[in-house]
Amino acid sequence: MVETVRFPDSPMLQGWNTPVRSETEARDLEVVQGAIPAGLDGAWFRCGPEWQYPNRFGQEIFIDGEGMVHAFRFEDGHVDYRCRWVHTQRFELQAKARRSLFGRYRNRYTNDPSVEGASMGTANTNLVWHAGKLLALKEDDLPYEIDPDTLATIGRYDYGGQVKAVSMSAHPKVDWITNELLTYSYQAKGDATTDVVFYVIGADGRVKNEIWFDMPWPAMVHDFAVTPTHAIFPFFPMMTDLEVIKQGGPYYQYHPDKPTRIAVVPRGGTAEDIRWFEGPATTAGHMLNAVVTGSKVELDLCLYQGNCFPFFPTDKGEATAPVPPILTRLTMDLESNSGEFAQKVLLGAPCEMPRTDDRYQGRPFRYGFMICMRGADGTSGVGRLDLETGQLATWAPGANAGVQEPQFVPRRPDAPEGDGWLLALVNRLDQNRSDLVVLDAQDLEAGPVATVRLPVRVRSTFHGVWAPAEALKTGLYDMQLVA
Repeated sequence: MVETVRFPDSPMLQGWNTPVRSETEARDLEVVQGAIPAGLDGAWFRCGPEWQYPNRFGQEIFIDGEGMVHAFRFEDGHVDYRCRWVHTQRFELQAKARRSLFGRYRNRYTNDPSVEGASMGTANTNLVWHAGKLLALKEDDLPYEIDPDTLATIGRYDYGGQVKAVSMSAHPKVDWITNELLTYSYQAKGDATTDVVFYVIGADGRVKNEIWFDMPWPAMVHDFAVTPTHAIFPFFPMMTDLEVIKQGGPYYQYHPDKPTRIAVVPRGGTAEDIRWFEGPATTAGHMLNAVVTGSKVELDLCLYQGNCFPFFPTDKGEATAPVPPILTRLTMDLESNSGEFAQKVLLGAPCEMPRTDDRYQGRPFRYGFMICMRGADGTSGVGRLDLETGQLATWAPGANAGVQEPQFVPRRPDAPEGDGWLLALVNRLDQNRSDLVVLDAQDLEAGPVATVRLPVRVRSTFHGVWAPAEALKTGLYDMQLVA
């Protein structure tokens, strides 16, 4: 019997969230306001989820869906756009069957029997440009290599067999100065294991160091932070219970009675050198940055005093109320014997998707960029926080509009920190279309220096990466820090 494709009548699939399900190519996008700044030359790659078919259980959550890669190519004042599906094993199997074959989010025990043993990876979260390769990422699988020009899927990538983990993080850190990639895997040996591995991968794509250690429970570790001397892993009480998922339950459950634990891992050390710190039950999805000041390791992140993913219930099966993400600094003192971390609010207003000037990732920095002013109706704006003065500058696209994660682009390779452009996709919610804006990162209030109209709706992207034209040619970033 033929299975008719019909999406359920769900708010997750209506209005702005209506599935797009198509690939697009458009040259010379219309610049409807201002002009593309001279010297803005390179590619901005974005990644997000798109529904290939309705979920077979009707349990759509916004972090699920097949990977869709978007590319904006800036050259000589022109902008070209292209989007393509990531052809993962999951995508290919469903395309052949012409229906959904994979069940509840990350729960292989709810999949159609025909795909038993197949990879569930969706490659729908982030992209990284490193060692001449564009990789699409999702933390439930290994990366997929993407052709940076055509966006065609080249294939699953395990660094020539060097990576033994079953998956890799969607939030690696590329050091734009040394061209090292710092990444990790959690539940690195399979569902509900406590294995974590931290990798340092050189500019040549070779693994330079790896550290395996155990986390306190089978946690979700969506993001981490690095400094030149340490890697910082927060383990929130969002856990996987193997028996629960075998019975068809949620992949994660929030445990409000458990603490938050943080591992500070010396980059040149071993598992025995890790320092552990503890605090109240919290969660977070995204880190802004981390720095080491004397004996203190400071981690800045969008912290939730509760469950940041309310579609995952507690271990008692209870729903949790939404809580706001607040930019917070967690401080771990390596000379202290208390084993507790301190908390300090940096910005009282809710914000998410925090980004730095990527040249300063892991180094002393002044500016953070983020989505802020989020309204219940989906409206939001772009913010720049000056951590020295505490001042927040913002730009919002107006009523019935919101923004996706901003991307900072240095004005020049040797420009001072924060001197450059912010790229952001704008959701025109009432018009059901998208714009791309270019903002002066040091003068947000002035509004866009250029507004580019897109011929399609870019429904959802999570994260992305900027690759300057020179880096696209050489495979290497050639950037400088300015004191």
